[in-house]
Amino acid sequence: MARVRVNPDILLWAADRSGKSEVIHGDFPNWLKWINNESQPTLKQLEKLAKVTSTPLGYFLLQKPPLEKLSIPHYRTIDDSHISGPSPDLLETVQTLTRRQDWIRDSLIEQGLEPLHFIGAAKTSHNPKDVAKNIRKELGLEDGWAGKCRTWEDAFRMLLDKVENLRIFVVVNGVVGNNTHRKLNVKEFRGFVLVDNYAPFIFINGADGKAAQMFTLAHELAHIWYGVSAAFDLQSLQPADNDIEEACNFVAAEFLVPELELREFWKHIKSDGERFQLISRRFKVSEIVAARRALDLNLINRDEFLDFYQNRFVNLLQSNQNSSGGNFYNTQAFRISRRFAEAVIRSTIEGKLMYREAYQLTGLRGKTFSEFAARLGFGGDV
Repeated sequence: MARVRVNPDILLWAADRSGKSEVIHGDFPNWLKWINNESQPTLKQLEKLAKVTSTPLGYFLLQKPPLEKLSIPHYRTIDDSHISGPSPDLLETVQTLTRRQDWIRDSLIEQGLEPLHFIGAAKTSHNPKDVAKNIRKELGLEDGWAGKCRTWEDAFRMLLDKVENLRIFVVVNGVVGNNTHRKLNVKEFRGFVLVDNYAPFIFINGADGKAAQMFTLAHELAHIWYGVSAAFDLQSLQPADNDIEEACNFVAAEFLVPELELREFWKHIKSDGERFQLISRRFKVSEIVAARRALDLNLINRDEFLDFYQNRFVNLLQSNQNSSGGNFYNTQAFRISRRFAEAVIRSTIEGKLMYREAYQLTGLRGKTFSEFAARLGFGGDV
């Protein structure tokens, strides 16, 4: 049986990159022999390893591991000096959105649309309150808008629609494409943003807690206003040690929980035990955001915040996780971005885009693509 000679450094790199070392040891009994150059894998075994580690097959034929880098900065809250590099899941997700952005940008320019005036409109020297106010104004949000929404889902969808109406494309997905076996790791990143003057893209890790996604969206909006692309993890909702990240966090907090509104609301809270729950319900944010905002405004002290965080946050995080179910076609509107999907379908109907290209851009094919188009209101045109 023909075997393929692979540099052990490549094998170790692929295993470390995928974060599936334990799985590999179980699925490949001869793994240690391959690593010690005592034996080599067959082509079939190598193909299986490539699938398990989400590694392009050709990489195993290289003399040394390739240097993979994100096309955007990755701001980590924790010290990332020990982290080997971005996961294949993050790399592939960023690459997918970059391809979509390239296409829609060219399409918008061809249509004669103007660049978006608010991209990079803010500076770190500006007052975060003014930046947050400007974002709310552009979105057409009134004071207390979140409190008028019945549920978190209603508030999030309302905000998402407002954002996409500004020609900002928003994708919410907890897996790579539609592959439910490749769940995105919240510890690696909560979201990222690809800033562009014509077609900025926001990605929200849908594997995160539901209420936490609201803060991520606000944080990414701030990135667009500052004109800086980035991926970030926001562990414990703390930004990385970076001026832009810290500014985005300040703006996101003020955008979602305005200081004046919170101080007024705080006066009427009678129960200390439920104060963060009440703030959470009023402003449609997670309780940890509510507690952190109260700390930042000196409404509570640090010991009170740490007590809440240590005793309740883990349970809250677990209870807020998204369910894995849901209607497939409804989910696609989030995984692709409704506004982007409509642009692709419209271009396909008009003959400006080949079906093969449309399938590649959306990740949907054949009857699935047609059914999705019909559910978006394009009837039998596709």
